[in-house]
Amino acid sequence: MNNSTQKFGRVWWTLLAAPILFFLAIVAASIYFGFVTQGQNVEAIPEMVAASTPYQLVVVQIWLLLILMKSMKRDGLTWKDIGWKTAEGQGLWREVLIGIIPGIALALLYVFILYPMLTSLQQIWDYVPAGELLTSLGASLIPFAIADVLLAPFIEESIYRGYGLTRLLGKFSQPAAVVLSCFFFGILHWTGGFWYILLTGIIAGGLFVWLRISRKNIIAPFAAHLALNIVETIFIVMTIRG
Repeated sequence: MNNSTQKFGRVWWTLLAAPILFFLAIVAASIYFGFVTQGQNVEAIPEMVAASTPYQLVVVQIWLLLILMKSMKRDGLTWKDIGWKTAEGQGLWREVLIGIIPGIALALLYVFILYPMLTSLQQIWDYVPAGELLTSLGASLIPFAIADVLLAPFIEESIYRGYGLTRLLGKFSQPAAVVLSCFFFGILHWTGGFWYILLTGIIAGGLFVWLRISRKNIIAPFAAHLALNIVETIFIVMTIRG
């Protein structure tokens, strides 16, 4: 296997790592709670696994960061190489603002239109029951906030719109690279259900990859992602406590 094939193999692994790790985390949590309950309360295990989702998110995000850093090191890439820099003539805070505005707009669209639509579609059909995603994410608010606000925007943008998209653009046409980026970002969220995959992959992923390409950096999509997740976290806290 030549060096070029090895490098691109790392791209596929890095992009597929998240859904695989989430699956492994769920399996590990199921085994753990099965051991803890010693098989005496089997019916409660799925509920216990769901309640541990925020902790799983933290562990998986940290694991993804380590995988990304290893892939970048082996490919000889720096953070600037994958987009963590402003282009010529751009200002840092202007790029942040350019990202925040559509990020907040998407967040409000999600809260008032997309989430109710998602719930309605899940009631018709989905492998995740309607409302279960919100309940599991809000089970432990502090680890969820750490994963969703402090870790996810930076790590996921670095993987999907940074390292991954950079490598995909070197192998495929821009439209194909964009579609693949959105696809992998969508299946990252497979635990939320089929409709949630489409929502995150097409709408959120589409916005973030558009910002990445149009602004030629991942500062703008990071700011959009951060704004979206902050509003999402506030929405979940208010919904759970209200």
